[in-house]
Order: sequence, then C-alpha cells, then structure tokens
Amino acid sequence: MSRVLTAATRAELVRALRERYASASRDAKTRILEEFATISGYHRKSAIRLLNGAARLLDERPCRRPRLYDEAARQALIVLWEAADRICGKRLKPLIPVLVAALERHGHLTLDARLRANLLAMSAATIDRLLTDVRAVSTRRQVRRTPTALRRQVPIRTFADWHEPDIGFLEIDLVAHCGDVVGGRFVHTLTATDIASGWTECVPLAVRDASLVVEALEAIRATLPFRLAGLDVDNGSEFLNHTVLEYCRSHALEFTRSRPHHKNDQAWVEQKNGSVVRRFVGYARLEGLAAVEALSRLYGATRLFVNAYQPSFKLKEKIRFGARITKRYHAPATPSARLLAASTVAEPVKAQLRTLVERLDPLALLEQIRALQQHVVRIAEGQPSYMPVTARDDLADFLASLSTAWRDGEVRPTHRTAAKPVRHWRTRPDAFANVWSELGAWLNVDPDLTALELFERLQAAHPGRFRSGQLRTLQRQLKAWRADVARRLVFGVRAAA
Repeated sequence: MSRVLTAATRAELVRALRERYASASRDAKTRILEEFATISGYHRKSAIRLLNGAARLLDERPCRRPRLYDEAARQALIVLWEAADRICGKRLKPLIPVLVAALERHGHLTLDARLRANLLAMSAATIDRLLTDVRAVSTRRQVRRTPTALRRQVPIRTFADWHEPDIGFLEIDLVAHCGDVVGGRFVHTLTATDIASGWTECVPLAVRDASLVVEALEAIRATLPFRLAGLDVDNGSEFLNHTVLEYCRSHALEFTRSRPHHKNDQAWVEQKNGSVVRRFVGYARLEGLAAVEALSRLYGATRLFVNAYQPSFKLKEKIRFGARITKRYHAPATPSARLLAASTVAEPVKAQLRTLVERLDPLALLEQIRALQQHVVRIAEGQPSYMPVTARDDLADFLASLSTAWRDGEVRPTHRTAAKPVRHWRTRPDAFANVWSELGAWLNVDPDLTALELFERLQAAHPGRFRSGQLRTLQRQLKAWRADVARRLVFGVRAAA
C-alpha cells in the first residue's frame, strides 16, 4: 500500500498523527506506530523518529544556501571577460582588479561597492562556471640534413636548457599568412617572445628575406622595454644565414637554434603564434604592401593590449614520477607585471612602463583592434585597401555591446570557414507584448516573482487567453528582463538589447 503514497501524502499523514501519538498511552502508541509503519512503508525506527519529531520531513529541511552571485555580477563579469578578449577564468581572475580599475579610471564602468566586492571575490572556478552558457554560444617524412658550416657555428639549445633565463632572451619564429595555397608570395609575421616575462612583439614582413628579418629585429630591439640579450631561432634559412649571424655578433647577442623538427624546443613562441597572431589575424591569405601596412597598424595595438592586459601562465616546475609528469605553474600574470617585478629591470625603465600601463585604456585598445581586424578582412577578401577604418567616436556603444557580444561566437577576423549566422528575429507574434506593462507593474512591486507565479496571475486576470505551453516563452522573456535590469545596474544606463 505504501507504494501508492506520495511524499506529500506521507508528510500530511505524519503531521496528522504526531499530536495524537504524543498524547497516547503506551499501548495506543504501539498500535499507532504499527499502523503508520504498515501504511507508509517506513522502517519502525524511522517511523518512531518522525512521529516524535526527532527527524524532519523533506519540506522541513533547510533549503540550500542562497546564490552568492546574482545576474548583475554575471553581466559585469561578461563585460570584463569580453574586455580581456575572452581569456580563461584562471587568467581572468588576477586581471579583474586591474581591469576594473582601468575601466573605471577611463569612465567606462561604474560599480557599486557590493558588486565590486563580488567580482573581486570570485574564484577562477566560479568565473568559468558563470561563463559556461556564454562560451557555448561563442606528415611529411623527415629528411635528415647534414649540418653545414654555418649551422655548426650556431649552438643548439633545447627546451630543457633554458632553466631560469634572464629577461632579454627572445625566441623568434615566422607565421605564414598563405591561406590554403603555399605557392606564390605572401605576407609573414615575425613573432618574438621573451622567455622570462612573456613580452611579445610582432612585425609583418612582405616577403621571407634575411635582410627584412634583420630590419624587423632592429625595430623590435628599439621598442623593447628591456635590453635584448639573445635570440633563439628555428632552422629556417631566413634565420640561419650570414646576415642574421653577423647582426647578432655585431650587437653581442647570444645566438642559438632549436633541434630540427622539434617544435617543442620553441614552445614559448609557438604558443604566441596561436594566442596572438592566429587569434587576432586568422588564417586567410594576405599579399602585398597594403596587407603589411594593415598588419603593422593591428600589431601596434595588439602589442599594448597583449603585454598589458593578457595574463599568461609560466611553468614553475615539472616533476616526473615514473610515467607520470606533474606540472606546477606560477600565478598568471601579464608580461608588464613580470617586468615590473623583475629585479634586473632598471627603475627608470619600470617607471616608464608603469606610466604607459596606467595611461592605456583597455577598452579603447580592444575597440581599435576590432576595427583594424575588419580592415584586414577587407584586404583578405580583395576589397579596395584604401577603404577607411571606421571607429566609434564614443565607446559607450562598444562597452554596452560587450555584454552580448558572446552571442556572435568567437571573434576572429579571417576564419577558414564561415560561421552559421545566429537567428535573432521572431517567427511568431509575441503573446505577451500587450501585457508587459501589467507584468512590469507586478515586478516593480515584487522583483523576485517567478515566471510561474506571473503566469498564474495572468491566467487569473485574463481567463482563456494564455495556454500552459506559453510558460516557457514567459520564462525566456523574464530572464531577458532581469539581464537588462542587471546591465542597467552595471552601466547606469539602459543597455542595448
């Protein structure tokens, strides 16, 4: 018989028998207990605890703890995530205090004390969890070469030979913007990464030539906030030649190379090829001086954004236990922060770097990068290169768009395949369009009303107008309304839908 009783029915039965059981005699308690155990299916000891009140029913147990972070905190986090160019939670957490201060300093963000405290208290796991829904929407055979006399002059350095290098030792590599066709002439990007700090510089090259490589190295050396001490290259002919070798000797630079066909020897710069060059430029084919000029302008903005507002991991130690390797990392930090913390960097250089970082507006840099990316897209698609790069004079629209930009997917200017557009229009008339004023009045009085409670009120106020299947539509619209209210709390103005 107990199988037909629901949990609610059992709870009602317990409440009805408790008072009678408490005032009954010993024999009467025995009879009540036996009947109750038979009807409810509870074990005899469980039934005694329930009837005595020593055990609580399901609906009497305390609810789980309330949510610590509301929709306003989530919307503010989305804005910061977009302003940091969609990095992971572990990299975003140490950047949040810096990014909030920068956006508030430039007048892009206004947070109250509670919301600021919530953002600063978020753990990396919480950040990733709150951004889960947002992220969901955005061999050839080797031929051994006999080392030439030139190659024998350049010593090999593997990834295990670096240990703890001083600031100033760069790994450099070329990234080919050839698209799907390797033939012909196309633009290359020379990427240079400082191993100690992660500071990254990119320079576009019209062709792959040793003299252009030397000019690019000279340009990088002039812009680095530290002294260049050494270069580590791969085995390409654009690096291993007399021109580059003489340049290193004349400037007293340590010159080393990786092992042939061992990309892991240059793991630091290879990682930046993906996280910087491919992320901001993409994979399309770029040719000609117009593409070089566009990339030069793009890298001028990305170098500041990446080095000042993109934290990265740095390996602390790697321990092997049999076949298992355990890696531990330092806390994520930006390249500029590592330079400011380094004892080998002179104080005047640190003061200049600190002034530069404080003057940078991360949102203006990101907006400039997005506009220049579109310029690169037009060049890759063969449109006239003289088309002007349009940039907003007012960053308010760009700031407001950061909370919803995730709906358009990953931002990358030149995809290999076009992404399917996201549908944002309605296919049926809005059943709640004429009653939103009434719903808004109820929500203004009690903002914590659920969609089910609102729907039941509507059905009572408008009999026969709303069917049960429309509850899901109201739930989606209520979620959008709460998100809009949260954005207004973050920005102080009504954000664009």
